[in-house]
Amino acid sequence: MIWHNHCAADVAAELQSDLEKGLTAEKAAERLAIYGKNRLSDQKKRTFLQRFAAQMKDFMVIILLIAAAVSIIVTIMEGKNDWLEPIVIVAIVVLNAMLGVIQESKAEAALDALKNLAAPHAKVVRGGEISVVSAQELVPGDVIFLEAGDFIPADARLVEGQSLRCDESALTGESIPAEKDETTQFEEIAPLGDRRNMVYAGCTVSYGRGKAIVTDTGMNTEMGKIAAMLGTQLDDVTPLQKKLAKLGKTLGLLALGICVIIFLYGIITGQGILEMFMTAVALAVAAIPEGLPAIVTIVLAMGVSRMVKKNAIIRRLPAVETLGSASVICSDKTGTLTQNRMTLTKTYANGKLLDFDPKTEDPSRDFLLKLAVLCNDGRIEKQADETVRYIGDPTETALIAAGDLLDLKKGELEIDFPRMAEIPFDSDRKLMTTVNFVDGRNIAVVKGAPDILMNRCSNQAVIKDALKANETMAGEALRVLAIGYKELDEIPANPTPDELEQDLRFAGLVGMIDPPREEAMDAIATCKTAGITTVMITGDHVTTASAIAKKLGIMEGGKEAITGTQLSQLSDELLSRDIRKYAVFARVTPADKIRIVKAWQQKGEIVAMTGDGVNDAPALKAADIGCAMGVTGTDVAKGAADMVLTDDNFATIVTAVREGRGIFDNIRKSVYFLLSCNLGEVMAVFVSMLIWHTSPLLPIQLLWINLVTDSLPALALGVEPAEYDIMKRKPRPKNEGIFAGGMGIVCALQGVMFCAITVAAYLLGRTHFFSGGDDPVMGQTMGFAVLAFSQLFHAFNARSRHSLFRIGLFSNLRMLGAFAVSALVMLAALLVPPLQTLFGLTALPLHEWEWIVGLSLSPIVVVELSKFGIWVYRKCRRKKKLGE
Repeated sequence: MIWHNHCAADVAAELQSDLEKGLTAEKAAERLAIYGKNRLSDQKKRTFLQRFAAQMKDFMVIILLIAAAVSIIVTIMEGKNDWLEPIVIVAIVVLNAMLGVIQESKAEAALDALKNLAAPHAKVVRGGEISVVSAQELVPGDVIFLEAGDFIPADARLVEGQSLRCDESALTGESIPAEKDETTQFEEIAPLGDRRNMVYAGCTVSYGRGKAIVTDTGMNTEMGKIAAMLGTQLDDVTPLQKKLAKLGKTLGLLALGICVIIFLYGIITGQGILEMFMTAVALAVAAIPEGLPAIVTIVLAMGVSRMVKKNAIIRRLPAVETLGSASVICSDKTGTLTQNRMTLTKTYANGKLLDFDPKTEDPSRDFLLKLAVLCNDGRIEKQADETVRYIGDPTETALIAAGDLLDLKKGELEIDFPRMAEIPFDSDRKLMTTVNFVDGRNIAVVKGAPDILMNRCSNQAVIKDALKANETMAGEALRVLAIGYKELDEIPANPTPDELEQDLRFAGLVGMIDPPREEAMDAIATCKTAGITTVMITGDHVTTASAIAKKLGIMEGGKEAITGTQLSQLSDELLSRDIRKYAVFARVTPADKIRIVKAWQQKGEIVAMTGDGVNDAPALKAADIGCAMGVTGTDVAKGAADMVLTDDNFATIVTAVREGRGIFDNIRKSVYFLLSCNLGEVMAVFVSMLIWHTSPLLPIQLLWINLVTDSLPALALGVEPAEYDIMKRKPRPKNEGIFAGGMGIVCALQGVMFCAITVAAYLLGRTHFFSGGDDPVMGQTMGFAVLAFSQLFHAFNARSRHSLFRIGLFSNLRMLGAFAVSALVMLAALLVPPLQTLFGLTALPLHEWEWIVGLSLSPIVVVELSKFGIWVYRKCRRKKKLGE
């Protein structure tokens, strides 16, 4: 059937659905099994063999395989039966590839889980009941509801529409939203943009609301047909991964250069060509941290998974890096910085202005709240899961909630004092009136705007003080309501405001506000110490916004508030110049938000921006990090955002920034660890070649050390907990290099350290501790053991720039596990006779193990001393500055 060519009833008949009740749950399940999930097909995932083959395409792996092939050819030509070396090389290559495939699978699984968490939802009728389901569960025949801000989850024929307009630019390229008309039918050949009785997956509802019956899902939608033509998707590679890939290539070229020099030097000094070729190849592989990109992907994926548990869904991996650089957070007020629930905070009754405290007794206040609860149309309902649902105007539900705390429950009061008549609230009168039967009398209770109600009170003697109280409460940005009452001789047949809302007796005032979240106050304080500026952007009144901002600590130190009207009078140049003056932007439009974001960016700041509405999407995209609200946010806002907050809480943004900083820190730690160790290996071989014209390590030994030390410890560094002072540092510049802060120099110096202890171990073993012997195998065994174990101990140095004793040995149990497993593997190679033979090692006497332990522990001693020296230097410098 051509859906746009038939009326909605015919479409429903064709799909065997009911326009009112939709599909039954059973029929929906059957169709889901037939049509599959409503999603675009992912790029076909590679099989295990394909992934394994991809690992084999790595430049260094190819060199290793060539080396193994050369070794086999030479063995055959020379007629030797020495197959050990090529077998071990191939085994190491296969093991490395297997680890790569496993790591890639873990990263992909973590990212797939995140995609599912971020999937949009749809409001659907199933069996006559309206429910919210995952958009992936929709099937043809489902009846769905749409409203402004929603992503359209599937292609559907409109059934009903109220001023419905849809942005179909993703499909048609038409920038103006298309007006929809469910009553019209169109010719079969009508182009996509003219089918006004249809809505299409991937588009958004710009305005109005509607009801539609799903006609196509998944790859059968118009969007799916386009996706099928494209057939590919781009990998979400982060800037950091690109930098590291480039770094790997640079290091590769340098390593190859060094290896060529070593190879030529070995030939000149009389070493065997094959031996030197294998040494050079092994050294090249050892020098290049080829596992680094995979480690970075895994660290990012694991970090993003941790963020999900803390209510932040990262939709794009590059956002993780950017989060660590965030220097300005532009936050909405309502629900993000505040609780999004009006709360009674002050009362004025019998001449006393008091903070609301249900624990204190005050008959005048209790009487005031009794009247407020009676003259009230709000409701509070307890759900089956014990959560509370507030129904009605927020100010009214705030009064009911306060009454509950005083045991003035609305349901009980309405039974004891039934409502006999009422005049609903009117925006012109700004008053609401009910008539209740109280203790045998008819009492008219009036609630509304203080300035209007107080003018209608007969006891004007008390009004002067009440006006002062009203000013005080308004100055604190409270929403103030006045309450009055009077006794009626009889209830009019047709009550009018003139009859019931005159000659009142003034009862008092109630003041309410949407209070700040406690956790938001702590989070803003954390931002200050972290060098992050918090800015409030809200559509609320400037007085209310400023009061909340002062309570939260946003508006202090001479900072100002500005309204949207004032903002419109500033040029972009003036706004950019003065942007740091303003902490609160009130009564702003979506266009204003973009200007604010761009003004901060022009100052070189990295801006995070929160939003929930359709109109916030441009600002979310303009910001460096767009943060959409998961609870109140529209699908469009979530689609435009880099991060979705599942609890709509400002504190979650700050938690995410902390995690972002920690993830970047951990990636740098992995890079630092791998490079310092690998540089040490290259230097050790180079220096030994110059001194003894031979390598301190066999090729197979180099490859084994590279495999053992470059895998588990580096991954364990990736899950290091964020350092205790990470939010006391200033934001990292967005384009800061991976070697910033002198890390490159430190890596080089520590490479020298590894070179020195490895060469020392080789010398001690070869000369039998200067006793005049010459035992290269003993020297290589000592060098092998010391180089491997010193690198494993060095992983603990890489955990923090602070002392290991400060952060605690047991604060990362995975590092202890990685150390234990790697150390056991190395001990097996050194102690098990068949493995000793395999790796060209020899048994070591006990006194040589003492030297191995001492030399292997030396990196911890050296680095701890350097950390202590830096700490003393910084402390002295700080004292000197304070003295000045």
